[in-house]
This record gives sequence, C-alpha cells and structure tokens, in this order.
Amino acid sequence: MTTTRAGWQIDEVASIGRENLDPAHVARYDDKEDAGAAQEVALLESLGYGTQTVLVDLGAGTGQFALEAARTFGRVVAVDPSPVMLARLRESVRHRASNLEVVEAGFLTYQHQGVAPDVVYSRWALHHLPDFWKSIALHRMRAMLPVGGLLRLSDVVFSFGLGEAEERIEKWCAVIGADDTEWTREDAEEHVRDEHSTYSWLLEPMIEAAGFEIREAKYSDDRFLADYLLDAAPLPNAQRIGA
Repeated sequence: MTTTRAGWQIDEVASIGRENLDPAHVARYDDKEDAGAAQEVALLESLGYGTQTVLVDLGAGTGQFALEAARTFGRVVAVDPSPVMLARLRESVRHRASNLEVVEAGFLTYQHQGVAPDVVYSRWALHHLPDFWKSIALHRMRAMLPVGGLLRLSDVVFSFGLGEAEERIEKWCAVIGADDTEWTREDAEEHVRDEHSTYSWLLEPMIEAAGFEIREAKYSDDRFLADYLLDAAPLPNAQRIGA
C-alpha cells in the first residue's frame, strides 16, 4: 500500500535517476551490479533472523537481494518506485518466490501492512534523495520498526573531510573508469553530479535523530561506501507506520 504524495513532496520516480527508468540499463543491471545478496542474507541469519522474519527491502530494484532473502525469511516485501525495475522483478517472482510481495512505492510513500517488520533493508538507494528527504525517509523507516528492530543500510557515503573531496572524487572516478567492471567514469561522474550521496558526518547524525542507535558502521578502504547495522531505539512520541 502507498500513501498519496503531497504537492510539496519530492517525486521519487523523478529522483531515482535516468538509468533506473531506462529499460536497456535495467536489462543489464544484474550483470553490472552484484548486490552480494547471499552474504547479506548470511549476515542477517548470523544475527538471529530466520523463517519467522518479516523483512521490507526499500529500493529493491531488480530484486537481487529480495529474491535471495525470500529463500530464508518468512515474508519479504520488495519496494521500489521504478516501474521498469519492478517489471523485471515481477517476472522473476512469477517463477520463483511465493512469499515475496512487490510494491511500487518509495521511501516516502510505502505504507506497511500487517505484522511490523523485524528488519528494514536498504542498499544503494537512499542516495536518490536529497538530505532533507533522507531524514524523512529514516524517520519513516524507524516508525515502521518495533523497538529493537534492525535497519541494514548500505550506500555510497563519503567518509572524508571537505578538504579531501576534490582529490578523492577525481581518483574514484578514474579508478571506476579503469577497472574491469561495466561501470564507466561517466557513470561515476553522473552519480556525484546528479545524485545525492552525502558525507558520513552528515548522514550519521540524521540516523541518530531519526531514532536509531548505530551498532556498527563499516567504511570501504576508499571511503566511498558505508554499511550500517542500526537498532531501532525507543521513541516515546513515535507513531508506527502501518497497520
């Protein structure tokens, strides 16, 4: 279920990036990008989640993680605002996972139904929102979870100082353009220029203000990727989102 978007609210379809609405890009996406789905599911299993777990995947894309998660967890809801991405995912679901639900919505419009999720999962998606809307999205994710619930958040996050930004970004773009993947320098430049990745020292206070405690934060060696385990802390005035 989704909520109606207010006139002042950002259009998440418009903000998800040109490539995520491009059928040609989406058709090649799973070959270009490895979500490390099996390792992510194994991590959640090591934390005690299993066949009774309800998991919501926000920004599910083509469903690499959601499809793998549905093999282990009791109920998986894959949420994404891109109709092109979801068309590919729905085709996969039709042949594979009966406990996987697909919902066309975004961070700001998804309305959870039924038993509250034990885990909210989001990988390489929050950067599609500017920082103000990231904070709203984080608040909504916290309100969806019970106290003690888990947010697994991974994204492109800049974990360096302002004085390092130009040199590090130029090096990052050059490395991506020279490696053996299908990603190009132009892809990296477009990400920095047109999308909304932010600094860790801006994102992490937002995370805490939204009502999460940071259990673990890991940064890639180049300081461009961050993986978080976030625990839903008590919020006396929070209203749970969903029924």
